[in-house]
Amino acid sequence: MRNLTAGCFGVLALAGSLSAAGLVKQKVVVPRVRSVVRADAHGRLVRTVVVSPRVIQPRIVDTPSPAASPAAAPTGVPEMVEAAARKYEIDPLLVHSVISVESGYNPYAVSPKGAQGLMQLMPGTARRFGVSNAFDPAENIEGGVRYLKYLSTLFPNDPRLAVAAYNAGEGAVWKYNYQIPPYAETEQYVYKVAKKYGQARKAAENKAPPVVQVNAEPAVSAEPAPPAYSAVQAYVDGDGRLHMRSITPGTDLAAETGTP
Repeated sequence: MRNLTAGCFGVLALAGSLSAAGLVKQKVVVPRVRSVVRADAHGRLVRTVVVSPRVIQPRIVDTPSPAASPAAAPTGVPEMVEAAARKYEIDPLLVHSVISVESGYNPYAVSPKGAQGLMQLMPGTARRFGVSNAFDPAENIEGGVRYLKYLSTLFPNDPRLAVAAYNAGEGAVWKYNYQIPPYAETEQYVYKVAKKYGQARKAAENKAPPVVQVNAEPAVSAEPAPPAYSAVQAYVDGDGRLHMRSITPGTDLAAETGTP
């Protein structure tokens, strides 16, 4: 009886854990309990309780869709990311990776813990970095990138720690001696952001135009320079005859010919 009861509760616990993880949907019916009286080997009546659980088999549900890419961002968001990233000297590809994992570019996203907007700022973090309306994309991105810059100055030697602190707080990174906190959520978060960041950088490198080497020597024209001609001037002598001659600059034709 003890083994039967333990087995029943084990099945219920497994189903409950899968449901809590968001992997399955299920409906559990209240177990049917019966009291049975039987005679033992010595003829004595013994009352036992029989539990007959009825559990509907778990059903696998669709997994959440992957985080959106920058192409799915609302109008103007890429420009806001570029401006804020340039202002705080943060790689815009990292900002896009964080937004993609945090909210999938949904400016009105709210997490179960209360994080808000594109970069999922907690109310305290939003106030700390000057964000009055976390659902305003420009304010949210400004505050989120500013927070990333702050974290990158705290952990300059390992960008993963800045990303981990964005998820779990800088105090958690300090608590675990400048290591990624051993929280399943944080470890998965760092992995997802790092993966997206690596993919974004690789894509950017593939799209980069080829480098063209420029020769420092001046280019030589294939066309020859036009020939130089002397100036030609005409004059009439004292007998009325017309003359033409080539002259060099500075020649006083009137003095040489006696013409006015």
